[in-house]
Amino acid sequence: MPKELMDVHTSRRRLIVDGVGMSASAVGFGLVYGLSCRAAGFSPLEAGAMSTFVFAGASQFAAVGYVAGGFSWLGVVLLTAFINARHFLYSAALAPYLVNRPRVERALMAHVLTDESFALAIAHFRRIGRGDAFGYWWAAVAVVFIPWNLATLAGVLIGGAIPDPSLFGLDVIFPAAMAGLAVGLISGRREVVAALAGAVVGVALALAVDPAAGLIAGGLLGPILAMAAVRRPSPADELSLRPAPGKAPPE
Repeated sequence: MPKELMDVHTSRRRLIVDGVGMSASAVGFGLVYGLSCRAAGFSPLEAGAMSTFVFAGASQFAAVGYVAGGFSWLGVVLLTAFINARHFLYSAALAPYLVNRPRVERALMAHVLTDESFALAIAHFRRIGRGDAFGYWWAAVAVVFIPWNLATLAGVLIGGAIPDPSLFGLDVIFPAAMAGLAVGLISGRREVVAALAGAVVGVALALAVDPAAGLIAGGLLGPILAMAAVRRPSPADELSLRPAPGKAPPE
């Protein structure tokens, strides 16, 4: 039986509460990114422009390191694109909920899509059983984009006056919040298998090869293994399991 859908206003309130931890994490990581830019010789304008026009979290950290290491611009673009390839999976999951939105709006939504905004938005959409533009924009802009950009500027401008965010535990807020949201999205055996398989593959490859490779491989192979290992009942199977009218279900 499908779960009862939540009222959109109730779900939005939950979205706002769930976003608090994500915002704190965005501030912490944004500060660290700003400090990284300052150490690599980026100007405040360059750091702020990357956070505004690229806005890619982990890819921004990687790009700063590649630039500081003397990589060519082509190498920086290709390597960061590889890290961000997971967004294709995010887009495929969100597309059915946002198919009726104007193309220009969907393009802007794609620009502000992050791990955090995806996790918050997809959980919200599933709770209400449909897309909600307000919920998406809140998750992407209010929760992540604005805090990240403000923190980036603070980090690159103030520099050494900012204490390490990890001292306050901000470095664990994002993983903990993401894990909590992921648990809420599990609705059956297939999702459990996908989560476990993806975690095992991702961690193993991250330790053996590269964190970006582990992230992408876990995201791709987890669902594939789950679909192969757990078969969903077909409509015919579900009908055969239902008791005939006037008959009690089997013991």
